[in-house]
Amino acid sequence: MTICAILGGAASLRADPHAAAAEPVKQDTLVYKDGDQIKGRLKERSATEIVFLSTRFGLLHVPVADAKVILANGDDDTMAEVRARREEAEGPFTFWSLLSLRALTSQVRNFFGPWHGRFAVSSQVVSDTTDRTNDTIEAHLQRKWKKDTIQINGRYDYSETNGLVTTDIVKGDASWRHDFQSRLFASYTPSAEMNRAFSFNGLPADYVLVQQELGVGVNVFTSPKRNLRVGMAENVFDLWQIVPPESHNSKTAESVFLEADWKLPWAMTLTERGVWYYSINTGRDGWENKIELDKKLTETFTVGIRHEVRYNNPGVRVQDYTLLKLLIGIDF
Repeated sequence: MTICAILGGAASLRADPHAAAAEPVKQDTLVYKDGDQIKGRLKERSATEIVFLSTRFGLLHVPVADAKVILANGDDDTMAEVRARREEAEGPFTFWSLLSLRALTSQVRNFFGPWHGRFAVSSQVVSDTTDRTNDTIEAHLQRKWKKDTIQINGRYDYSETNGLVTTDIVKGDASWRHDFQSRLFASYTPSAEMNRAFSFNGLPADYVLVQQELGVGVNVFTSPKRNLRVGMAENVFDLWQIVPPESHNSKTAESVFLEADWKLPWAMTLTERGVWYYSINTGRDGWENKIELDKKLTETFTVGIRHEVRYNNPGVRVQDYTLLKLLIGIDF
């Protein structure tokens, strides 16, 4: 009887999962084309990108063409599966979800679908010999296909000094780039700018500027972490002065440009776009450059520092400026 009791107790010990070592938690697996595998959890999958939270390397953004995800249940990843898992983990969206930035960001992502982007703000209030305020609000949207990329950007800059408006600029631009099978690409970038606080020779000269850039170039190198493009373009500038005496003029200028985006260690990214203009008709030249360093604090929060300069635009008479901003953004 005693021997039977001992054997029965041993059998129950083997059958009880809590009596033995705890079973490991099942995880999703990110499988690269070269066979490398990383354990973690699938966060999101679009038509072009996999967002995977790995246990060792943190949040990874991997092109769909470079890898696939095997879910913990053994199935391949699908958007329906990812959405169901996310909704199950976060629960339904309610009014109180507005107090949760994570839940609110998730809803924004669901609304925009395959589009990704950022909302960013920058504000400064200074009181010394003068009272100054500087505010910036901007938004970015981006979507990628296999051969095409579309970006849409909008920004509003406003500044006051002792109650006098010194900057009141609304800017918007979009860009479309198509990559060919070779390293060549073609791009089209329209942009618009309204300046309601510009003066020339002491007189108000508020304006609306519309620029169209049609370019071709070459991808010097492309990878998930580093991209560099160079090209040349033809630019058409249309300027409307919106204060008396109202006027309109149109000019053209040629340009060469460089675009770079690099993913750096510690969840940082560096992006830059520089353009050098030269007008064959007038012989004038000018340049503009924007470089930005961003650091992801969490999956949602990003801080960045941006330096931007525009000098002597050869197409039309517009405001030159140098800008240095610290931005706080919400990614979706």
